Parts: sequence; structure tokens; C-alpha cells
Amino acid sequence: MKTLKITVIAAAVLAASSFSQVALAEGSVSANIGYVSQYHFRGIQQTGGGSASAGLDYENGGFYVGTWAADVADGLEIDLYGGYGIELDSGLSLGLGVTTYQYTGDFDSAYNEVNLSAGYGLVSVGYSKGKWDGVVGDEAATEGDYSILTVSLESNGFSGTFGTYGADAEGEYFEVGYGTEIGGFDVGVGVIFSGSDLDDDEAMFFSLSKAFDL
Repeated sequence: MKTLKITVIAAAVLAASSFSQVALAEGSVSANIGYVSQYHFRGIQQTGGGSASAGLDYENGGFYVGTWAADVADGLEIDLYGGYGIELDSGLSLGLGVTTYQYTGDFDSAYNEVNLSAGYGLVSVGYSKGKWDGVVGDEAATEGDYSILTVSLESNGFSGTFGTYGADAEGEYFEVGYGTEIGGFDVGVGVIFSGSDLDDDEAMFFSLSKAFDL
């Protein structure tokens, strides 16, 4: 089963060559592959062990669309996203997008959200508001609304992010990390501190990834 999941992720990268042939000439197509010793997202642990991933992105001007898939032990997480971003002459960057998180197996049900972002210099702020489809296999479970606000600081490979949840979700997390390039690969290490109704725990993870143009 594990081999099957990794094969499916790898197939997404192999399909990129076909995708790039139909992309507009003025646009750009890129792909990425990666591995983390533990997969955490917004302060919440998704896997207790390693997770492989792959993604594919198309950009044209400020517009972008993409997909990303990761092994979450009980199936795959498959993300689809798109949006538009601009950078003003002042150096301020602004973005608006949408994201859907879909899952195979019984790991979780879908999340659908709108994403807003802004950045200036070393600091970036993100806000997402979304809806969760409810507990898998529980017909009586109702949908849930959530929001997440993040503030990040990045400089010379070091990064720090504070996130706080709202609406039907509660909790906050803090993540610090460092990343660098070694032999053409991006290598990183991070530590996460989660609280409230999130993981309420600390974790360290290592990551290895590579991005390339097609």
C-alpha cells in the first residue's frame, strides 16, 4: 500500500511533461517533489512518520493554478488551488486565492477555503476562511466553519510563523525553522509548538525537497 501511494505521487510529476505542452507560451510550468520526516500543516500533525509529496504549478503573469499531493498514511491528500497575486512598486505584495483539500481513504473529509495574503519586506500575513465537510463516516456530523490567521517572518533561511484559529476552531501554534540548499536540494529543519484544541504538543521535523522548471 505504501508503494502504491508513492507511485501515485510520482505519477503526478511524470504527467507534468504533458501538461507543459498545453500551457500558454508566455506562462511557466514548474514541479516539485519532497519528503518530510513528519507532515504538519498549520500546527496540526498529519502523519506520525514520513510523508512523500509532489506538486505541479502553472503561472502566467500574476495568475496561478496548481495541485499538490501528499501521503497521509490512510490515503492521499490532494490539494487544488488557484489565484492572483501582485507586487506594487512600493514592495507590498497582495494575493487572493482559493484552495480545496481533498482526501482519499478515510483520513479526513474535504476543506474548502478562500485565501488572502499580504507581504512587505521580511514580514507576510495570511488569512484563510473555510468550511469543513464534517467527520468521515458520521452521517450526523455537521459542517464546520473555520478561519486561520498567520504572521510570518523570514530572513537568511530562518523563518518563524505564528498562527491562530477562529470561528468553530480554536487554538494557536508557533513554528520556527531553517532551510538551505545543499547539492541542488532544499533541506530544512523545523520545530512546532501547538496548543489548545490542536495537537497540544511539540514536534521536530526534517524536510528534503526539489523544485524544477519544465
